Amino acid sequence: MTTPIPAETADDARRYRPDPTVLTALTSPRLLTREVLAGLVVGLALIPEAIAFSIIAGVDPKVGLFSAFIMATSIAFLGGRPAMISAATGAVALVIAPVAREHGMDMFIATVMLAGVFQILLAVAGVAKLIRFIPRSVMVGFVNALSILVFAAQVPHVIGVPWMVYPLLTIAIVVLVFMPKLTKIVPAPLITIVIITGIVVVFAVDVPTVSDQGELPRSLPELFIPHVPLTWQTFTTIAPYSLAMALVGLMESLMTAKLVDEITDTHSNKTRESWGQGAANMISGLFGGMGGCAMIGQTMINVRASGARTRISTFMAGAFLLIFVVVLGDIVGMIPMVALAAIMMMVCVDTFDWHSIRPSTLKMLPKSETFVMIATVAVVVTTGNLAIGVVVGVFVASVLFVRRVAHFVTVERTVTEAVARYVVRGELFFASSNDLTTQFRYTHDPDQVVIDMKESHVWDASTVAALDAIVTKYEALGTNVEITGMNAYTETLHTRLSGGLG
Repeated sequence: MTTPIPAETADDARRYRPDPTVLTALTSPRLLTREVLAGLVVGLALIPEAIAFSIIAGVDPKVGLFSAFIMATSIAFLGGRPAMISAATGAVALVIAPVAREHGMDMFIATVMLAGVFQILLAVAGVAKLIRFIPRSVMVGFVNALSILVFAAQVPHVIGVPWMVYPLLTIAIVVLVFMPKLTKIVPAPLITIVIITGIVVVFAVDVPTVSDQGELPRSLPELFIPHVPLTWQTFTTIAPYSLAMALVGLMESLMTAKLVDEITDTHSNKTRESWGQGAANMISGLFGGMGGCAMIGQTMINVRASGARTRISTFMAGAFLLIFVVVLGDIVGMIPMVALAAIMMMVCVDTFDWHSIRPSTLKMLPKSETFVMIATVAVVVTTGNLAIGVVVGVFVASVLFVRRVAHFVTVERTVTEAVARYVVRGELFFASSNDLTTQFRYTHDPDQVVIDMKESHVWDASTVAALDAIVTKYEALGTNVEITGMNAYTETLHTRLSGGLG
């Protein structure tokens, strides 16, 4: 006899069910081809990024490459957002770079593994649910800032380079723009890489290639157990970096997952994604990797440019990456950097929310929304730190919201038959209740005052203290005060706190 699934569990299962599923893709040659080719393109795009991030972190290029392989293949099984790509990232590299420089490789890997533990603990604590408190304006700023950062990272590949890079860049952009109009069977980025590489090889064009970015490894990743003393001093040394890495990684991953949700019109399990990222980072550390998180650029190549929708593409991206660097390193090293840079640039152009900066949009939206978006973009671009930008954006949005809501409280006074009646309307909390005591005409009111609260709601102790102050002032003048119309929550809070706040 089968046990019926609780309603909530069944609803959640339907909500998070991917479409199409892995099984559907495996039984459909068209879908499977799309997923595999998408993984092929992303695998190629991961190589120069992983090498670059290894340099930022101050470690050998193979550390970033192996980390990209392990993160992608692990998150394909563990993550909560199908088709999202996780690998070594610049945001994580910047956070933990001081550890490798100051304490060595063993402490560096221990930091990565501890960050994974922190991410799992944060997932258990329900940190993923906080994503709902990130306003749309911050989300738009996050996407626009990342587009700017990723685009800027490609500029060195097209500035101060041999002149032949520019006609190749033009050809690449033309292919990326017009090829999807002709066919979507083969992803345009893959066609671009093949065409540009073919031109460079056939005509012996001397332009920067992938091999110029760093030496590719020739062996498989091996198990790496960091030799660090298991002491409190070790923990206190690496914990701040691990926690910072955990927070930055989760924030970027959850924001990217939310973006993919919107693009694909599907839901994803953010809690599973959180602990999946933690587990993937721990596995990455065990094999000497630098860890990482979701990558918005490669994810957009996978989801938007290549049309991938399942975990197959994520797994294949990692698998192809390993094959490319270990088995086909010489061939992959021939790929011109301009081809990969063109792909990333076009992805950034497509990802940037151009609607958010149109004059008609700016005129229609409240100025506070636009300010929050611009503040988020400015902080992220200036600091290069996504976490700081998002936190600042949420803080600014919260302050502006509180300021706006605080002005919605009104107090209306009427005097009839020796009774002054005050009707209070609006949400009363620390920001809106600070001026509440100034809205009453204490010395001009008759001996009976009624404060009608039926159109208001008390949220905190600050408001209860303000009401107590009003009553105290009236009583000092010999005026009788009656507070009426409180809803159940307000009355409970008022009864519990009134008279005990000093």
